[in-house]
Amino acid sequence: MPAPAPPDVTRLLIAWRDGDRAALDQLVPVVYGELHRLAHRQMRNERAGHTLQTTALVNEAYLRLVVGSDRVRWQNRVHFFAISAQLMRRILVDDARARGSLKRGGKAVHLSLEDAPAVTPQPDADLVALDEALTALAAVDARKSQVVELRYFGGLSVDETAEALSVSPETVMRDWNMAKLWLLRKLKSGV
Repeated sequence: MPAPAPPDVTRLLIAWRDGDRAALDQLVPVVYGELHRLAHRQMRNERAGHTLQTTALVNEAYLRLVVGSDRVRWQNRVHFFAISAQLMRRILVDDARARGSLKRGGKAVHLSLEDAPAVTPQPDADLVALDEALTALAAVDARKSQVVELRYFGGLSVDETAEALSVSPETVMRDWNMAKLWLLRKLKSGV
């Protein structure tokens, strides 16, 4: 006897969006593993001894998703995970800023991304500097900033990113390559 098909995430998101609270109960176990993978991916780039654990990051993101769900018009699975990745990024940046503000006399050190083929900061890279650079990029070209956020922070493939942004995979690759160069230049300049 074949195993039952997993619930359709997009269908559950739309039902939840439309007020079906039972859909949320069905959705959580389906997406939890993927949210945990996203959180683990983001925590992997954090400094050693980080006080925020992967499960805590998932739980905080989940709480923000549930509390803010009435303001989001869920479109599909990719949209959900893109928003989740964005929330996790915000949580980590807020945590990094809070740690920085607690240090007396300590200034954030702007570190550069050394690896041009991919936007992959070293584990001790300054997340606040990267966030500021992404914010600056968003002011110049919002789509390129979204591509970085979806690919790097969200772990989405080129095709998933293209679907989320309603552009072609070729456009995603062009934006990805240009954004990496722009961010590298921005981080190296320390501005």
